[in-house]
Amino acid sequence: MPLFLMKKSQIIVIVLGLISIVVLFSLPRVVVDNDEGESEITQETSSGSVNAEDLHDSEIPEATRTKLSELAFKMDSEVNKEKFASLTDTLASLYAQAGKFDSAAYFLEQAALKLENVERWEKAGVAYYEAYTFALNDQKIAYLADKTRTYLTKVLEIDPERLDLKTKVAMTYVSSSNPMQGIAMLREILEEDPTNEEGLFNMGVLSMQSGQYKRAAERFEELIRFHPDHIQGQFYLAVSYFESKQNNKAKKQFQEVKNMTQDPMVLASVESYLERL
Repeated sequence: MPLFLMKKSQIIVIVLGLISIVVLFSLPRVVVDNDEGESEITQETSSGSVNAEDLHDSEIPEATRTKLSELAFKMDSEVNKEKFASLTDTLASLYAQAGKFDSAAYFLEQAALKLENVERWEKAGVAYYEAYTFALNDQKIAYLADKTRTYLTKVLEIDPERLDLKTKVAMTYVSSSNPMQGIAMLREILEEDPTNEEGLFNMGVLSMQSGQYKRAAERFEELIRFHPDHIQGQFYLAVSYFESKQNNKAKKQFQEVKNMTQDPMVLASVESYLERL
């Protein structure tokens, strides 16, 4: 586990349900926002492949396992493409509910392979991205990132204006052996849409991850100016102020976060920072 993640464990507590944040703090440490455009990598993920058959062989309740086996059997014998896709959707939903996101993506991919249309490519790609954000093993991260790019790139070739999907593709490159490719894509997104919510947030978090807290604060300031209800951005802005020794701003911002939510975990994290100010 990276030292940054261990030191900033309070941050992670507020991001339950937030796609991408788990993986961000295990990414290579990259300088993302300096004038010289230099990059510094102190950690790289390993390359490799993962056997897809292993992805959905997970420990789950027996009753659910039985239902999944029955559905998988029906799927294997279904010749009607639409019914086949419907079964994969049900399987994927059940696996997602069980927290087995890689398994969910695997089954959605089966429909994408059979139907070969934009809707199914997007479903598979987004599902693989969700699985990617929860993966911790380097080999699986690389595999899931590659799957994400495979399907979302197909969609982007048809609809290049989908900046939401381009952001996801960019983030998969950040965890690769060439993270600056992902940073460059995020910059392109913000050049095209300076108010882009995901682009601003991800650039802010990546600046935090590389220890560029002042630059992170600037990104989060931009984010909440355009998206004031973005609670994670509001919180991370406070943390960025705290880490860059802007204590007065940090205290004011943490108070702002307290006024925005009743979530006990968020409030506990805020209080832990306020006690240190």
